[in-house]
Amino acid sequence: MIWRSGFVLSALLVFLFLSGYAQQQLPPGTVLPVMAGKSLDSLKAKPGEPITGRLMQDVVLASGERIRAGAKLAGQVVESSPNSSTGQVRLLVRFDHLITRGKHYSITTSLRSLASMQDVFNAQLPTGTFAEYGTSISDWTTVQVGGAAVYLGDATVRDGMNVIGQAPGYGITRAKLIAAPQRGCVAKLGESTDEQSLWVFSPWACGTYGFELTAPRAFRILGGSGWLLLVIPSDSWAGNAAGY
Repeated sequence: MIWRSGFVLSALLVFLFLSGYAQQQLPPGTVLPVMAGKSLDSLKAKPGEPITGRLMQDVVLASGERIRAGAKLAGQVVESSPNSSTGQVRLLVRFDHLITRGKHYSITTSLRSLASMQDVFNAQLPTGTFAEYGTSISDWTTVQVGGAAVYLGDATVRDGMNVIGQAPGYGITRAKLIAAPQRGCVAKLGESTDEQSLWVFSPWACGTYGFELTAPRAFRILGGSGWLLLVIPSDSWAGNAAGY
């Protein structure tokens, strides 16, 4: 079965994440905040072309096991082609496994959110005046992809004045996912209610950020872009469709 949720924009970008390869599996509901290791071009990508990503924050499993930041995700391009019936562009990629400290995990994931390299960069800079760059990083306030505020001074993630998560260090945030039905991410029965590792993403981040294409056309996703992946049961195929 293929599960898909759409974000209404204007060319079609599809990420398909399938299971396979490794002997161990990550529990469904685990969030993986990932930075793309290479650029993807919808015109140049070829089926079978390898893709990689890097885990950007430690992920703590329900068992207490910790997958360290820097773990490698690997997979391949499945399809890259125009859709002749709509004139839209279609890109499918598959991550097969995650490798960390000699362990191999099978992964089946859906793409919850995709942020451009520039949006990822901006989320790691302090807000306010230029003078704030001279302060200690531990005092910075930053804005996550999707709009949540991170106050490193008191180690909180906030929506306005409401504390919705923790920020124990620079580039480290943990919070429970928040549904964003207006963007295509609805709450599902049985979803994990544990706090998740979100890196630069807001708890409600959903869909695409920083991609401003206005007509169906070829596109590039640069290395350094941020992907927020959600592990789903291994007997599922997952695809998230985002149009430009």
